[in-house]
Amino acid sequence: MTTSKSTQHTEHKRIVIKLGGSMLEGLESSFFKTFHEFQNAGYEIIIVHGGGPAINRELAKNGVTSSVVNGIRVTSKEAVSIVQATLVGQVNPFLVHQLNKAGIEAIGLSGYDGKLLSCTVLDEAVYGSVGQIQQVQTDMLEKLLKAQIVPVISCIGATADGAPLNINADTVASEIALAVKADSLLLVTDTPGIQINQVIQATVSPDEITQWVASGDIYGGMIPKVEAALACLQSGIPSVQIVGQQLTGTDITLQEVLA
Repeated sequence: MTTSKSTQHTEHKRIVIKLGGSMLEGLESSFFKTFHEFQNAGYEIIIVHGGGPAINRELAKNGVTSSVVNGIRVTSKEAVSIVQATLVGQVNPFLVHQLNKAGIEAIGLSGYDGKLLSCTVLDEAVYGSVGQIQQVQTDMLEKLLKAQIVPVISCIGATADGAPLNINADTVASEIALAVKADSLLLVTDTPGIQINQVIQATVSPDEITQWVASGDIYGGMIPKVEAALACLQSGIPSVQIVGQQLTGTDITLQEVLA
């Protein structure tokens, strides 16, 4: 993946927030409260979102089957048009409306806008119309952030010929965070952090995560979340957090490993 941008690293503090799960159906007041606190503290914020629940409903309504392989939604030619219409036409404007209503100036984008996400097909034989990001063009993001507008990005990219491609939301969030040199990536989920023995862990290391997965303390839907977090850290993002709608939870850091 390459990055194209109009400016070099700035002194601005930046956070990328990835939204998934049930909060796509409606954000709580605690989310907006913490969001405003981040903005008041000088953070520039980008939101990336998927749309699993809404996509599942639309696919079922149209009689289109879908499966998941290696954590990636297999997306047929028929399905990708439904995914695109759902993310760009329903989920994205709904999120933007909620933010604007809460006094947060936001604008919706997809990978098509400003050539934001240039992609190739990941593996058509296995995944169908799923994209692998080759370039993040950050010119438009820099302009919006400078104007104190929050970009809200849906996970649709495009080939050089303009064909739509579905992209894993965690992947998009990670690549966007790397491209804008974000200080932190927040993966907002239905579970507010990593819970061990019924206690949410404030800070964990990759070694601890590996041990907890092996012991079964981390299981089920939390496994792909921690795998995505570790992949982001390994790609160079300083801090990755798994959080709930209060935007607090577990901070996963390499610091303990490097010490």
